[in-house]
Amino acid sequence: MVDIREVPESDIDRALELAYLVFHDRPEKEVREKHHALLASCDRIGAYDGTVLAGFMAAHDFRLSVPGADLPCPGLTFVGVAPTHRRRGVLTGLMDEMLLRTADAGSPLAALWASEAAIYGRFGYGSATTGVTIEIDSTRPLALRIDPDPRPLRLVDPEEAVAVIGPFHEAARAGRAGRPTRSEQRWAEEWLAEQDEEDEELSPPRIIVLGEADRPIAGYVLYRTKPDDGGGAGRTRVPGLVRVDELEADTPAVAAALWECVASLDLTGRVRAWGRPVDDPLLHFAADRDQVRITAQFPALWLRLVDVHAALTRRSWAAPVEVVLEVHDVRMPANAGRFRLEAGPGGATYEHADSAADLALDVRELAAVYLGGTRVGELVAAGLVREHTPGAAAALDAALRTAVLPHTSDEF
Repeated sequence: MVDIREVPESDIDRALELAYLVFHDRPEKEVREKHHALLASCDRIGAYDGTVLAGFMAAHDFRLSVPGADLPCPGLTFVGVAPTHRRRGVLTGLMDEMLLRTADAGSPLAALWASEAAIYGRFGYGSATTGVTIEIDSTRPLALRIDPDPRPLRLVDPEEAVAVIGPFHEAARAGRAGRPTRSEQRWAEEWLAEQDEEDEELSPPRIIVLGEADRPIAGYVLYRTKPDDGGGAGRTRVPGLVRVDELEADTPAVAAALWECVASLDLTGRVRAWGRPVDDPLLHFAADRDQVRITAQFPALWLRLVDVHAALTRRSWAAPVEVVLEVHDVRMPANAGRFRLEAGPGGATYEHADSAADLALDVRELAAVYLGGTRVGELVAAGLVREHTPGAAAALDAALRTAVLPHTSDEF
């Protein structure tokens, strides 16, 4: 038996050694120091086998944008079990303890990014947002169907970036579900670090904003570049890369101006933007979809409804709906049972019901549809949700609908 308990700050280095063992990593001293500082600010629990730290899990103190609200939502990270202790219930013990802590803290949600997608569904996590990688062939001018915003573009010093773009990001976060808060520490260490942790060949971050210097900005792009690989000795020449880490804009014309800017940088011939939303306007206003292509699509944020009642009654709803849900949740029994959901633009109630269920689903599927990124009807078609009353899935989908799809590129 292992003992699941809080990990003191004095054991953070041991937790990092375990994480590096599990993820086959050996970072430099500077990165280790960054990881240590990050874990010092997190909630930490470990599985101790005597004096051995056999498993570890941490949680960021986040809030998450959901339709019409901003809810507390710990973000799980550094989840790992020593290879000597696998298949002995260590991960289950850690996950259950974190769920209990989350519930006790009054957080209706928890979230994570899954390194292995097959693991977390059994703990009630559902894939709630989807990301795509977009690549632009920038060896020729970017062809657009709309006119870019003509206002000036200007570079911002990374030291000043959080003060300039942070408020714009926070406002944009409220307009799209699925986005966690960013502390100044995360801005500094994840988005604006001088050296990229995964690719040392990339430049330091560059930030370009659009708008008059004495007015609030209308958008920004944060990117890094990599020089041309000249080929030679039988190798194929690879043109210089612009890696777009984030692009936010308050209108399509602003977005067009920012995309046009990064696609026209000298000594580059390709733009790659990882983790863009599936409904990115670029995919519509680009004039040539052979020039602008989706090269990958993947599940991004995984969500857990820790308190289903609080989660459903604290978000907004796009249309009226009244359905009885039969919810299965083997890990959080308070969520399980039959409940009548009455929701609409005026709010929602969610109470125990004795009548027959209109829809039966696991809490994992309820998490997947919660932000509006997955349709209930799709899960009915996949055999993951049972529709007992014809039309119930369509009615719930209409109520869950959001103007834009949920999305985040905040990997943690």
